[in-house]
Amino acid sequence: MMEKNKLIIFALGGNEISPVEIDPSTGKLINQDLPRQWKRTAETCEIIADFIQENQDCYYVVTHGNGPQIGNILLRSEYSSKYLHKIPLDVCGADSQGALGYMLAQLSNSLQVRGLGIHTAEIITQVIVDAEDPAFQNPSKFIGPPLTKEEASSLMNETPDYCAKFYKNADNPGNPKLISSSAASGNTQDQLEIWRRVVPSPVPKGIVEIDMIEACYLSGNIPISVGGGGIPVVKVIPEQNEDFETYECNYGISYNRRVKEDKKPAAIFKGVEGVVDKDLASSLLARMFLERAQKRAQNLEVELVILTNVDAVKINYQQPNEKNLSELTLKETSELYESGMFPDGSMGPKIKAMIDFLECGGKRSYITKVDFLQQTICGEAGTRFIN
Repeated sequence: MMEKNKLIIFALGGNEISPVEIDPSTGKLINQDLPRQWKRTAETCEIIADFIQENQDCYYVVTHGNGPQIGNILLRSEYSSKYLHKIPLDVCGADSQGALGYMLAQLSNSLQVRGLGIHTAEIITQVIVDAEDPAFQNPSKFIGPPLTKEEASSLMNETPDYCAKFYKNADNPGNPKLISSSAASGNTQDQLEIWRRVVPSPVPKGIVEIDMIEACYLSGNIPISVGGGGIPVVKVIPEQNEDFETYECNYGISYNRRVKEDKKPAAIFKGVEGVVDKDLASSLLARMFLERAQKRAQNLEVELVILTNVDAVKINYQQPNEKNLSELTLKETSELYESGMFPDGSMGPKIKAMIDFLECGGKRSYITKVDFLQQTICGEAGTRFIN
């Protein structure tokens, strides 16, 4: 196979699988059931397949979020806890990776009918985080279905560790406020606010399965990886005695190894409860690909494309002076981010992902809607970030 010199990473947001929509006839939120999610995913895959067909000289990787789905899995576990064991959040993330990878494998179907012999492969991915990350004490990641204020209040009163935030409309989480269970039942907020559960979102530091992901894309196929940001895991520090080192993991499982002076600690990991931001994890993945290509002296250009529910990055969002930003340099992006222009609950992590990527050698990256993918790459839509 002839070596290609460009890799494009498509980071799919929730809108590409399970968009938040309001029924215009009732004004109520639409429940995105499984048929709706499959149909929306198929539409997304068709657009991406069209792009791949027109750009066959590139490698491709797909990543995705899991906010609605992981929240639903967690809710099912909690609602059925009278009859079945509860499922921790890291295992919920693994479940969602498998299910969403299966759903996104429709991309293989779209590529096959176009005569392209390319297949997708879901790689269940563990992402390394810091056990001391302050995010574990400050839940901020939206998961699960949208709720009314009354529903959120009820859940927070029933479940001591349940935490929810609100945002102003269905299209943008805006600038969410954290509230307590007692405050949720008050009348200080508008009834039109949309509420969702929030959970810890630690910063990704490494990717355990990076070798397998890289081998898959280099084979000419398309790995679906770091799904939902990846399953958050921490490295286990061994306890040592004179002869053995012991690695204590979850559920009472431990591993023993004879101590040898010339050996580093084994790479042993255990899961922690949280949801890693998929844009930050996708940026980390892109940076690791760049670094690894440089080490093997491969001239590889990597582009990160974040597909979300807005056509471009905007300033003064939903204000009379709203403005699309068609192109931003690294310096301009950093200045806007530092100014607090982009909230943590919406565009903030995407902008931080772009900054991290460009700072580590990325030359171009994009934020856009999947419907404008081709136009964005051509500079006719979306937001382009350049170094």
